[in-house]
Amino acid sequence: MSLKKYYNIAKIKLFPITRSLTGNGVKKTLNIIQKEFPKLKIKKFKSGTKVFDWNIPEEWNVTDAYVVDKYNNKIIDFKKNNLHLVGYSIPIKKNITKKELFKNLYFLKNQPKAIPYITSYYKRIWGFCISYNDYKIFDKQYSSSDKFEVVINSSLNRRGNLNYGELILKGKSKKEILISTFICHPSMANNELSGPIVSMGLMNYFMNKKLNKTLRFIFIPETIGSISYINKNIKHLKENVIGGYNISCIGDERQHSCMFSKYQNSPSDEAVIEAYKLLNIKNYKVYPFLKRGSDERQYNSPGIDLKISSIFRTKYSEYPEYHTSLDNFNLVSLKGCVGGFNVVRKSIEILLKRIYPNCKIMCEPQMSKRGLYPTLSLKNKKKSIRGYMDFLQYADGTNSLEKISSLIKLDLKLVKKINGTLDKNKLLK
Repeated sequence: MSLKKYYNIAKIKLFPITRSLTGNGVKKTLNIIQKEFPKLKIKKFKSGTKVFDWNIPEEWNVTDAYVVDKYNNKIIDFKKNNLHLVGYSIPIKKNITKKELFKNLYFLKNQPKAIPYITSYYKRIWGFCISYNDYKIFDKQYSSSDKFEVVINSSLNRRGNLNYGELILKGKSKKEILISTFICHPSMANNELSGPIVSMGLMNYFMNKKLNKTLRFIFIPETIGSISYINKNIKHLKENVIGGYNISCIGDERQHSCMFSKYQNSPSDEAVIEAYKLLNIKNYKVYPFLKRGSDERQYNSPGIDLKISSIFRTKYSEYPEYHTSLDNFNLVSLKGCVGGFNVVRKSIEILLKRIYPNCKIMCEPQMSKRGLYPTLSLKNKKKSIRGYMDFLQYADGTNSLEKISSLIKLDLKLVKKINGTLDKNKLLK
């Protein structure tokens, strides 16, 4: 299966890369994906650009970072684990006291073996992340008078860029399904790489199929990337996107879960629940939108309202390894990714087939001039056309044929026939 190929690419090539919102790590990641999908377009936004209420930050790159003790030993080394460095740390090279060093160390007491993932995108600081076990060793090993050399070879370029990738699979219709995943975290497997693994699998699966609707895949930095992308493409997205999914944390085997769009009534919401049923996945969890934390926040914001849902295995923040060095490929398995892939694939297939009829006429159309209503008001004749009128009442662009079938209590086959007749008479769009 092709997903195994993308799983191995992520495990071997993508996992070691130092990624952030911007920088060479994002570019390298996109270049690796582009080698598999040459039609992927790598694009950019300039640092400093105002996007809604935000500004795109400087491009950050780092080549090395470490702390050396009085014995000339590197006790913290970015090259051994890129999570050791606080994301967007400013450049620094100086000798400091133990007290000053410890002010700039971050750890998790409740997970003593884990290195936490910490960032500071919009406030200029520097810092290192270590396990709590290492912190205790350092505290015991060094006296308050000991000095340490701190080196961070990083740069912040105001003339830099924020890069992202986009691949469009054109369908028969201009109406689109948006699939969004992010590429902005360093070496973490579930929170970072499971989404791109599944997205690559989906692109490979759908790229040679005849599509009723267009599929738009984007690989973006989380939050500022989606805000920038929406800012640039808002008119097109609002006119054409009928639904879609934000994909992250979709590679473990612990559970299946999802998050509905804001009002829990979108085509995407309906499709993912139907996908679970068709795949015989019974023990899944639906998280309320109030638990949001990824790019579904931006896609469902007031004025944007793209009605994008999210699909997970175990949702971000809900598993203990989240945002730590423990989020690795011991947690993310091929089997887990395949399970997540199947849910998203089936959800997309449902959305591709779904029809959401919208009546063109204000108030009830005059059916008799179209031969769909008797010219004489005979009591027994009215029953035969009731289905047309009931159908049109719910043909407001928000209900699928399947939902209309349930609402008006008519068999789906008959509802599809009614849809065809009304469409032929140019009553629907």
